[in-house]
Amino acid sequence: WTVVLCVDQSGSMTDSVIHSAVMAAILCGLPGITVKMVLFDTSIIDVSDRLTDPLDTLLSVQLGGGTNIGRAVTYCEDFIEDPNRTVFALISDFAEGASPRALYAALARMAEARVRMIGLVALDEQSTPFFDPNIAGKAADIGMQVGAMTPDKFAGWLAEIMT
Repeated sequence: WTVVLCVDQSGSMTDSVIHSAVMAAILCGLPGITVKMVLFDTSIIDVSDRLTDPLDTLLSVQLGGGTNIGRAVTYCEDFIEDPNRTVFALISDFAEGASPRALYAALARMAEARVRMIGLVALDEQSTPFFDPNIAGKAADIGMQVGAMTPDKFAGWLAEIMT
């Protein structure tokens, strides 16, 4: 399996960085899974080659600018070699700063290829979800499973998706 982790690090995601880092660490520790990780705001940083300590990697690269989710998701499409054995995980508040057309188009291509897509909405320091329901709802309509959960629930959800 390949898990492509696309992590929003825009300014609005500051409170969610710790949750994202823990989820990345969980993924990298699973046997038989190749993890690719991209951090983004309006820029994209591929940290796939620096995942020996994903927690340290995620916490050391702090972007914090605007948001272009569509651009990041489109970038992540290049990691998909076997769509039937790929999970694309987007951790974001779904607050798209650009036109959402690129995001929707990339998700539609992944859905058509049968990539398993999950969206994890942002959580604040009290683990309360916050996200743009319109963008997240459209992503769900396209075929992404969207959920709000703490890292301890994430591993079980991922296991269900991969079976």
